[in-house]
Amino acid sequence: MAATKHLTFGVILSGCGFRDGSEIHEATLLLLALDRAGVHAVCFAPDMAQARVIDHLTGEAEMTAAPRSVLAESARLARGSIRPLTRLVLEAGTLDGLAFPGGFGAALNLSDYGQAGARMRVRQEVAVAIEAMHAAQKPQGFICIAPVLAARVLGQHQPRLTIGSDEQTAADLEAMGAIHVAAPVDGVIVDQQNRLASTPAYMLAHRISEVERGVTRLVDTLVAMALG
Repeated sequence: MAATKHLTFGVILSGCGFRDGSEIHEATLLLLALDRAGVHAVCFAPDMAQARVIDHLTGEAEMTAAPRSVLAESARLARGSIRPLTRLVLEAGTLDGLAFPGGFGAALNLSDYGQAGARMRVRQEVAVAIEAMHAAQKPQGFICIAPVLAARVLGQHQPRLTIGSDEQTAADLEAMGAIHVAAPVDGVIVDQQNRLASTPAYMLAHRISEVERGVTRLVDTLVAMALG
């Protein structure tokens, strides 16, 4: 779906690499789908040290690694065009929507879900951004594990979300007040009342083409909401 008017969406990144930051395929496919839809994407990331650094070749933690900046690592994905997340609230009025790719960065840097589960806390700048967009009735999209952010921040509104079919993660979403809806790998669950859309992506996917279908459908849904 090509936008019939100029739209600008914020994209919230959490590092670079699925084990400790943003999932690269999901982030890239999200930016591609937005561009194909005629939407201008503005990338943001928190200016903080990563919660941990993982060697993506071995899967092991780099215990002696120097701290890495989430903002600097996210800049790799954004080709250097990125802004500190603290600026998003100041610029929220210029955005027509917001989207979050997954990856462990969403559960380690944007929140502490990776350690705390359903007792998780969301980083303040992230929570403020989600709340501001929700209050303005602007659409927000959550990919892969990122729906846990919406569940925690918007739980009192009983958002309808999906992380695919993982029973424990689904139970955690519902413990935070969300309504989990199972979905296939390329499915999109839409919550019109709360202006949300979510897709499982690599919570279920084994192939990048599966992720592409779900992310493209999610973007089409968000664009339709923004234009509606």
